[in-house]
Amino acid sequence: MGARGHRRGHRPGRQPGAARGGHRRGRGGAGRPFRRGPARRRRSGPDRGPDGARARLRRRPGRPGPGPRGPHGVARVLHAGGDATGAALASVLTAAVRRSPVTVLEQATVTDLILDRGHVAGATVLAGGFRRDVLADAVVLATGGAGQLFRHTTNPDGATADGVALAARAGAVLADLEFLQFHPTALAVPGTPLVSEAVRGAGAVLLDGGGRRFMVDVHPSAELAPRDVVARAIADRMARQGGEPVLLDARGVPDLASRFPTIDASVCAAGLDWSREPIPVAPAAHYWMGGVAVDADGRTSVPGLWAVGEVARTGVHGANRLASNSLLEALVTADRSGRAIVHDGGHAWPVTNGPSVTGGRVETVDLDASGATPHPEPVPPFSRTALQDLLWTHAGLARDDEGLRRAAAVLTAWRAAGPSPATPLAHEDANLLLAGSLLVHAARARTESRGAHARRDHPAVDPRQASSRFLRLPVAPVVDTPVIDPVPAAAGTSAPVDGPPLLPVPVPVPGGTPWL
Repeated sequence: MGARGHRRGHRPGRQPGAARGGHRRGRGGAGRPFRRGPARRRRSGPDRGPDGARARLRRRPGRPGPGPRGPHGVARVLHAGGDATGAALASVLTAAVRRSPVTVLEQATVTDLILDRGHVAGATVLAGGFRRDVLADAVVLATGGAGQLFRHTTNPDGATADGVALAARAGAVLADLEFLQFHPTALAVPGTPLVSEAVRGAGAVLLDGGGRRFMVDVHPSAELAPRDVVARAIADRMARQGGEPVLLDARGVPDLASRFPTIDASVCAAGLDWSREPIPVAPAAHYWMGGVAVDADGRTSVPGLWAVGEVARTGVHGANRLASNSLLEALVTADRSGRAIVHDGGHAWPVTNGPSVTGGRVETVDLDASGATPHPEPVPPFSRTALQDLLWTHAGLARDDEGLRRAAAVLTAWRAAGPSPATPLAHEDANLLLAGSLLVHAARARTESRGAHARRDHPAVDPRQASSRFLRLPVAPVVDTPVIDPVPAAAGTSAPVDGPPLLPVPVPVPGGTPWL
């Protein structure tokens, strides 16, 4: 897990042993594609990590081989399909699910978690015009991130913060919500497809509008500096040149199409030829280091509720995620969670709301009170676009108290005026509105600049704030496990109505996924 790129102050707090345990499990899982040699002698060299330990990554015939990735000290990242490692893993896992007895509910939106005497006992699902209750011994949130909070994002349309919002409404503890990473290089065309850091790792450089390589004046590692440094440098350069994107020059990188087929397809679809000309790039929201606070096995603070992947805050990523670590973290924590659920049936909850998840420091947040400052101007009507523009402007790459206060006031007004959601899209909007409010609250509370969280009014790292912040909403149980009688749809309307509960299924049904 160790690599260059985490400067001092970039880690606000970590789950004890999280990275260490993840590294061990990462080496031992997924077919053991590589192994690391002993660290008895500490030397420097191109095949050694920053601590001097030799990293012996051995390619096996027919298996993915390690390659360089951004600020990693050695070529320790395994790739499959060129730049499609995630897709390759998802394909294998999806096929395994299809072959298994797992019941998959497609085109279904989870609207709330079901609470029974303080335990999560299932989820309420909106599907086919009906609301139904899916009852389960364990509910696992695996909903991904929240890129749709912002005007520009590399995330898919379904990244609407559903898991964080579901957990928050159930009273779960959240952590590090101010730390959301902006990827430096999204292709500056509609859809903002990602141009991986691996391209810069392979030798591509960044140029301003005048063709000058500017990162060499910003950081000793130039284009391979930490992502927050590169993203803010690009944003600053764009501001100087009237908002025009900077350019990524990959003409010196051989075999672009074969090494990066997914990116190449996106570039070609935009009518560009990056083998012959630099391509326009700009920062975009990419990965949320914060999320639902969990222990090493994915348990949240609410018994019966688990979280894995980007929705979970394990502590592995600190304040500034390092490229590719999140994929390994997702595989490791999902494996650990699955084993723990099978082992104890999802019932063992050693310490509720205790040190295993929070360290004992939890703030109960009243969002209406924290955003009560009246907005000096008329509040615009709510829309997803208006929300994204608001957060991009005031809670994006660089923040300050005045902008965050404005954002909090507008968000409070929108929440107060919003009707109860009835459609999948409206539920997503409500989740985005809640998650955005929580992010802004956390960003206001951290009066320093650390990792992906940059404050114009507090530009320095404050050693006194070198820890995670945990928060929760006031506990307001959704419902106790109900049994709902089927109600026929009203004539001439497509509004959802209550349907019969889906009683226990062959395996615990994952909750919180908007579209399976």
